[in-house]
Amino acid sequence: MSSFWNHNITLSVFGESHGPAIGVVMDNLPPGESIDVDAVREFMARRRPKKDGTTTMRSESDMPNIMSGYHNGRTTGTPLAAFINNSDTHSQDYGNISKLARPGHADYTGALRYRGFNDVRGGGHFSGRLTAPLCFAGSICGQILERRGIYTGTHIAQIHNIKDTMFDPCNVDRDMIIKLRHKIFPTINDKKGEKMRDDILLARESMDSVGGIVECVITNVPAGIGSPMFEGLENSIAQLVFGIPAVKGIEFGAGFGVSKMLGSQCNDEFYVDEQGHVKTKTNNHGGILGGISSGMPIIFRVAFKPTPSIAQPQETIDYSAMTNETIEIKGRHDPCVVARAVPCVEAAANIAILSHMLDYPNF
Repeated sequence: MSSFWNHNITLSVFGESHGPAIGVVMDNLPPGESIDVDAVREFMARRRPKKDGTTTMRSESDMPNIMSGYHNGRTTGTPLAAFINNSDTHSQDYGNISKLARPGHADYTGALRYRGFNDVRGGGHFSGRLTAPLCFAGSICGQILERRGIYTGTHIAQIHNIKDTMFDPCNVDRDMIIKLRHKIFPTINDKKGEKMRDDILLARESMDSVGGIVECVITNVPAGIGSPMFEGLENSIAQLVFGIPAVKGIEFGAGFGVSKMLGSQCNDEFYVDEQGHVKTKTNNHGGILGGISSGMPIIFRVAFKPTPSIAQPQETIDYSAMTNETIEIKGRHDPCVVARAVPCVEAAANIAILSHMLDYPNF
């Protein structure tokens, strides 16, 4: 499967949702980097299910077991490998639907691609469970970046039709980033967050689900990082973000809004500030021009579809018998994946930025 990513840092994710374990191997990390394992666990705990009814009831410890590449509290420079045991699995929930194409899932396309040998339990390798090793990798990269003053922050920008306050695209406070990380439901406006939670619970009661948007910002990335064409910062970020299940779209800066602007409205005018730093008055470009960082905050938003596993009866097919069927999905599923996806987006951004920062002189 295409679970291998390489741009300076090499990343390989393995495992299935209901297999014995999942994990990741990272290569080409800088040697001698101090890693706080407790901070890694705190980062990964942010994607675990909540206890307020807005997420799945499946409960996993997500405790990473580091097998290599780490010694005496530091990276050794050799491949950093970690695995995470799966324990709270209910594989019997999938026994009667193993050949039914769950609407919105990759059952049918996966069966075609892998000639019917793919593991369908819990979504197998297509499951959101595989974001746990992604978060492990992203937390490692985040610690290395923060030691250089680069911080990544994320929040729930929207659930269904309810919108949070957005990041200031030109000036994001580090304290706000840290504060958001410690919120159980990370929104800037807590009142909007409460309304979002109520909407998620309503969807659960209706045996339905909702989607939403995660907004991400990366501060203090120096100007000149990245490349044009196929090796740009947007390319790397987007490729890793689309490795998160349920992602259906990404936009940088003003995103699709630029299509409604005039050039005079869209262009970000340059100026030199009092400290002699080059900045732009606005940030419609999202901190990236020509695939290369401008020195402004890198900002993007990611759209997540509603969780496809819903308990309502749905029409589908049995792709082994080629017959029309009706399916009712049982099991423990998130009525909304967005809150748990927040650290996953942050992790993807950390990996992408660190991979490009390794090209920066004297990193």
